[in-house]
Amino acid sequence: MEPSRRLPSLNALRAFEAAARHLNFRLAAEELGVTQGAVAQQVRGLERDLAMQLFERRQGGLALTSAGRGYAAQLARAFAVIAEATTALRPQPLRLTISVTPSFASKWLIPRLPAFTAAHPQLDLRILASDSLANFQSDGVDIAVRQGRLPFGAGLVADLLFPQDVVAVCSPKLRAATAALDDAELAQLVLLHDGHDLWPEFIERALARPMPPGMRSMRFNQTALALDAALAGQGLALASRFLVEPDLAAGRLVQAFPATMRGSLDFHVVSARKPRHPEPTALVRSWLLAQRGRSDGR
Repeated sequence: MEPSRRLPSLNALRAFEAAARHLNFRLAAEELGVTQGAVAQQVRGLERDLAMQLFERRQGGLALTSAGRGYAAQLARAFAVIAEATTALRPQPLRLTISVTPSFASKWLIPRLPAFTAAHPQLDLRILASDSLANFQSDGVDIAVRQGRLPFGAGLVADLLFPQDVVAVCSPKLRAATAALDDAELAQLVLLHDGHDLWPEFIERALARPMPPGMRSMRFNQTALALDAALAGQGLALASRFLVEPDLAAGRLVQAFPATMRGSLDFHVVSARKPRHPEPTALVRSWLLAQRGRSDGR
């Protein structure tokens, strides 16, 4: 290499560029993971190599000379170009957005995510929890799990994930205290309503009795909140069986009545017929559908 083309040490350039941004050797050293003395030594060596002063050492700290300011600006651009080139070279993670309801996210999806992400570290999942209907184009959604009736749309593919098999659940302490649950005892309990408000239909269809007059109630906008209240022993909640299977298996909740109610709003896995990211979309769809009949999430 010609003498005029010889470049200074890369470590010296990095030390100078960091010190120029912070105007402080200590902060530059913390950024680079070296000692303050090492940064100062690298900068002094660079100044000797260039045969010019880049910093003015003042009592209150550092100040760039005119030459130092211009050099620092050019180096900042050069390091930015190197960073961009390196980022472009590295493989990017596959990003996928899943739209689910908040209750489905907290009670079913989130407990199962660690096993999935450990098996598929190349996927960068974004969970969009909302009760609003997802728009696959404007919201950037790749897969949605939604309750409803088929069909969902001409450009969509939907597969049954779980049926809407509604059960009444409560704390085992509450169930033990009211084992018979006749009309008089039911009237003493608190019905925990969610946004679906299925209690009148459940009592009429599943229990084959009219709604007891004067029933006490507590209302939540999310099924997950009603279930949390049931876990705390505050009353009876309704939910699709698959949402409460882990709590039933662990004994944290018990089924308040033997009877169940088959609803018509089943849970489906929905995606665009022509997905933006075909391979990761197919992978996540397959994993979700493979969870049918499993309660351990593996």
